[in-house]
Amino acid sequence: MLDWFILFLQIMLINIVLSGDNAVVIALASKNLPLHQRKQAIWWGAFGAIALRVVLTVIAVYILKVPFIQALGSVLLLWIAIKLLIDEEDHSNVKQAATLGKAVSTIILADFVMSLDNVLAIAAKAKGEVGVIILGIGLSIPIIVWGSTLVVNLLKRYPIFVYLGAGILGYTAGEMFIADEKLATRLLGDISHYVLPIVTTLIVLASGVLKKWVFRPRQRHT
Repeated sequence: MLDWFILFLQIMLINIVLSGDNAVVIALASKNLPLHQRKQAIWWGAFGAIALRVVLTVIAVYILKVPFIQALGSVLLLWIAIKLLIDEEDHSNVKQAATLGKAVSTIILADFVMSLDNVLAIAAKAKGEVGVIILGIGLSIPIIVWGSTLVVNLLKRYPIFVYLGAGILGYTAGEMFIADEKLATRLLGDISHYVLPIVTTLIVLASGVLKKWVFRPRQRHT
């Protein structure tokens, strides 16, 4: 029971951290609507996003069982984790919808395009626990949608949550690669399988630290 609860919390954290950009899109897409329509757009957009993400994640769970797909997915997930810490996304091209229907469709479409990283990360972490997937996504998406501004401000104010989520993704990437037993044995040999998840976690965290403290843009003095 404790393992299930820990897994559930990890899935919620992954989903919240990776959905910061989705929250910005939702806020922008419904910005120009009247207040009552804005609430409807957020509600229906959230409902559509939840349904779509659950279906995609369950499909991904079974696709990841195909040989060598897990190894490929682990590399992609490692890149997603690194990208989470080093990227500064630009949302200036997101259209602000003028009607309820357009706002809802914009939210769902944006969530589909931007949620591929969430789908892969959650499918990898859940290890076939469909119930945990549905509950984790179902509870975390409304938090993001209704508190979109709060979530963005929280992640900016307390970067430790972003680093924690990225670290979990890095560890999961290592676990995914090891789960592909034939390829892992061939490439890693007798190296302990406990080592790789730790290494991938350190790679992710080191990338974030290097970006923030070593390669950060220099401020121009006027």
